[in-house]
Amino acid sequence: MTAIGIVMNKDKHNAWLVAEALVRLLEGKKAGVYIDHVVAAHIGRQDLSLPLEQFHEKVDIVFVLGGDGTLIGLAREIAPYSIPILGINLGHLGFLSESEPDDLPRAVDRILSGEYCVEERMMLQTEVFRNGERVHQSVALNDVGIAKGSFGRMIKCSVYVDDLYVGTYNGDGLIISTPTGSTAYSLSAGGPIVVPYINVILLTPVAPHSLTARPLVLPANEEIHVVVDATHNDIGLTIDGQLGYPLKINDEIVVCRSPYITPLIKWKERSFFEVVRKKLQRENG
Repeated sequence: MTAIGIVMNKDKHNAWLVAEALVRLLEGKKAGVYIDHVVAAHIGRQDLSLPLEQFHEKVDIVFVLGGDGTLIGLAREIAPYSIPILGINLGHLGFLSESEPDDLPRAVDRILSGEYCVEERMMLQTEVFRNGERVHQSVALNDVGIAKGSFGRMIKCSVYVDDLYVGTYNGDGLIISTPTGSTAYSLSAGGPIVVPYINVILLTPVAPHSLTARPLVLPANEEIHVVVDATHNDIGLTIDGQLGYPLKINDEIVVCRSPYITPLIKWKERSFFEVVRKKLQRENG
């Protein structure tokens, strides 16, 4: 019997109704159901309550009700356990989601009958070193951003790949992203779209003060070192655009491929290029 865990963005106005409908569908199919304990209390199903940190003990697949941000945040939290995730879009773009609320009955049937595939999306591991000591560590599904603050002047990022000097970028900062993150912040900064089934790391300058500073595509097995410098102290690190960590001058940020992956559930007949056309280019049909 497949055990399904349900996680949701509690700020979405229709999330509670969708969660209740999903529970009814899954129980009607005799599937095991576990719900994040906050959601379980709200819909009066404490009998199905399970803290998220215990999902890996009982859950085979996680249904995420929300937008891309909800899914990305969950991916970081459960990264060590490689639990497949199905995104049910309650947001706007829903680029990573595979289903809509109107499709719940069909989605449940397909999951329980195994009519899906799993894409293993690479993640990034990030460490910050200050005076030779590691002061921060995190994992990202989309990207790692190194940026100036709202009112700060330019920052200088000296980049090394393994032991080789790449160059120094003056501007608003750098984005280091996975193929999954290539359609997020990196794309807005002029980076390329990368298909998710090749493993590479993207390095995209943000508003560089040079006409020759272009995005780079690097092998996933290489390690990127970035040393930051500025004439001010308004510098920060962002993880997936959701978590922040303040940086200091001469901090060294080391980014490499994480040992963890995010398994995303996808329908077999739906290609990445179709998603790009419909979600990013707003093509109808």
